[in-house]
Amino acid sequence: MPLFEHLGELRKRLVYVLIVLTIGLVVGLIFAEPAYNFLMSQEPANTISLNTFSLWDGIGMYMKFALVIALILALPVIAYQLWAFVKPALRKNEQRSTLKYVPFALLMFLIGLAFSYFVVFPLAFRFTRSVSQHLNLVETYGIAQYFSFMFNLLIPISLLFELPLVIMFLTAIRLVNPKRLRKMRRLAYFIMVLIGVMITPPDFISDVLVAIPLICLYEVSVFLSGTVYKKQLEADAKWEAEYGESLNNA
Repeated sequence: MPLFEHLGELRKRLVYVLIVLTIGLVVGLIFAEPAYNFLMSQEPANTISLNTFSLWDGIGMYMKFALVIALILALPVIAYQLWAFVKPALRKNEQRSTLKYVPFALLMFLIGLAFSYFVVFPLAFRFTRSVSQHLNLVETYGIAQYFSFMFNLLIPISLLFELPLVIMFLTAIRLVNPKRLRKMRRLAYFIMVLIGVMITPPDFISDVLVAIPLICLYEVSVFLSGTVYKKQLEADAKWEAEYGESLNNA
């Protein structure tokens, strides 16, 4: 495609994503209260008193929940639109092999969401609370601050759990391969540790609990990239054999 056709195709895909996000936002506003009530019934929210410091805090809380729900609902559509955008550049077998990754986008996000909520968030909350108690500070928590703290941990970690799918997709469209990923291993480890330090409180346990799963995700990504790459080599060898045979027959 010429450049302007690429831009037009990208604009069309973005419009589809925005439409789905808008619909998801409406659905999110409907289910924001049940989601809020569920989280408030769980620890640590049910062990503390949450306050509002602004007239906008309640509305802000609703919008945060609605946006998260909209993102969850839109993830498969976003993955499909990304596939549809690069589809014209793929062979028929590559189109089929990459399309099957789309349904797993939501599954990986939900796994990351569960890990970050049940493992990382409680540790981060307890650490920050222990610092406040050590300094003899009066603990008064705002609802906006509480959920901002929660979502600032949950969303980045959940998105990072998409890494294996992203690597497999990039391998399938021949932008990366396992050899290159192995050469980048040290840099990747450094980036994973850096991300773990940046999105968690400054204590060693939280950093390790986030960094180790991210490093494991990278190694899983390298392994899965190897399986995709092996199938590509076998398909290329088969095609070359068939093409060479057809030339000989001609």
